[in-house]
Amino acid sequence: MTKPSPSDELIFLPLGGSNEIGMNFNLYGYGPEEARKWIVVDLGITFGDQTTPGVEVILPDPTFIEAYADDILGIVLTHAHEDHIGAVAWLWPRLKAPVYATPFTAFLLREKLREKGLLDEVHITEVALGGSIELGPFELELITLTHSIPEPNGLAIRTPLGTILHTGDWKIDPDPLLGAVTDAAAIRRLGDEGVLAMVCDSTNVFVDGVAGSEGEVRVAMTKLIGSLKGKIAVGCFASNVARMDTVIRAAEAAGRRVCLVGRSMHRMAAAAKSVGLMKGTAEFVSEKEAGYFPESTILYLCTGSQGEARAALSRIASGTHPHITLGKGDHAIFSSRVIPGNEVSIRALQNGLADRGVRLYTERDHPGIHVSGHPCRDELKQMYQWARPQIAVPTHGERRHLLEHAALAKDLQVPMTVTPRNGDMVRLAPGHPSIIDEVPAGRLYVDAGVLTPENGDALKQRRHAAFNGALTVSVVLDAKGKLVSGPQVRALGLPGDEEYPLDDALDDLADEAEQAIRKIPGEDRAFDEIVEQAICRVVKKGAYRIWERKPMVEAVVLRI
Repeated sequence: MTKPSPSDELIFLPLGGSNEIGMNFNLYGYGPEEARKWIVVDLGITFGDQTTPGVEVILPDPTFIEAYADDILGIVLTHAHEDHIGAVAWLWPRLKAPVYATPFTAFLLREKLREKGLLDEVHITEVALGGSIELGPFELELITLTHSIPEPNGLAIRTPLGTILHTGDWKIDPDPLLGAVTDAAAIRRLGDEGVLAMVCDSTNVFVDGVAGSEGEVRVAMTKLIGSLKGKIAVGCFASNVARMDTVIRAAEAAGRRVCLVGRSMHRMAAAAKSVGLMKGTAEFVSEKEAGYFPESTILYLCTGSQGEARAALSRIASGTHPHITLGKGDHAIFSSRVIPGNEVSIRALQNGLADRGVRLYTERDHPGIHVSGHPCRDELKQMYQWARPQIAVPTHGERRHLLEHAALAKDLQVPMTVTPRNGDMVRLAPGHPSIIDEVPAGRLYVDAGVLTPENGDALKQRRHAAFNGALTVSVVLDAKGKLVSGPQVRALGLPGDEEYPLDDALDDLADEAEQAIRKIPGEDRAFDEIVEQAICRVVKKGAYRIWERKPMVEAVVLRI
């Protein structure tokens, strides 16, 4: 490795995943500012919520690094969760850098690229577990970790100014069932060599103890499934292949065949089998065939544990699934946690199933049926003891997580900490770590298949209408501006009552709009824009008087 020049700097720049859980997008830069080279570590998505009506997928904004696309040496993916790889197919055309991933992650990424018509354009290099990558001044070594998906990797990023351990998502699982255990020896060797900085997962920093093992879940799930009669549906994250494997083997031990329900389940099963996982299990039963099996000999392994509206479990709960029904005497097991923000949708899903007579089993009443994929406090302490970094850089957490993680690191005698927000450019070396710049780090919304800015007009209008309602006023004028018909006022999302029915309120607004038109000077009535502005002004004022709201108002002027 070459010696650093006096102007070289080692930079960490999160553009997603810091001050939030999800949408991971991390940059590492090396060299003088005018000739800096970059690598991207992960490029993920997050999901919409009630504040983003109509938007399900949200991407990090790559505007800053897009300007330096020619200086990106590679996009390195730590593992295959959506919040780490989900944005690649959307944003790769703006970055156009080679991609590096282990075989399981590469399999799933190719499926995404195929859907976008990019499979033949993106150069993907498969890297073996424990393998290495050389990208300019960066020498990367993959460190085998354990998580809730196959082939999770930490990255040892060696540079002339020091080594960074980027953990990605991880836990310490002594019995992960699929894949190897955490390579503690490799992390200790890094610690012996000297780790400048550790950029580390903060998700469970408030949780004492350890996350628990997938081996423990298999014991609990086998016992529970074996004790039940009637049909069983199990909801879990499809990406947790070890959990899928557990459910399948527990079902087979109980004399049940397994039906995969949901596209993600089939995709993950195919990816797992492509790398030699899930061996020795029976053929899956199709959804159409499953209905012919005796009720106590079938198990449905379903997507939708978070209450997603179009996923399998929600369709079963609403009675709209074309092949699968659950009712009295049947069971639904939720082998997953509640992701913050999904509480309402999950409650609705579980109430829908309960209303059909389905008995529910969750981690609250059966704690052994789920464990987290992220490190709790004792695991974080162990990682710091192994790696012994000079600088702690908490990531993958909300602000409170990052600050608590930094406090824990200080308690563990880590000399320096820095807690960047998305867009904070951190100089890790030379010198004391510090935030030296702030760059744009917004979001892009996938709205009806179109990438739109975070504060785009379409979503602003949709939010406004969702909270305040909408009014449409139509009027017909002749060529001279004489009123021929209307105004007619139509409402969306606005109330009325017995004392003041909605129709009466709309008639009053129509009268006010008519008066506003008549007050416009004759020559000005020839201009649609002047008429529309007059109508909107008076109707908005009248709407606030009636409802104390500010609905969207659209005026339509027709000419004959």
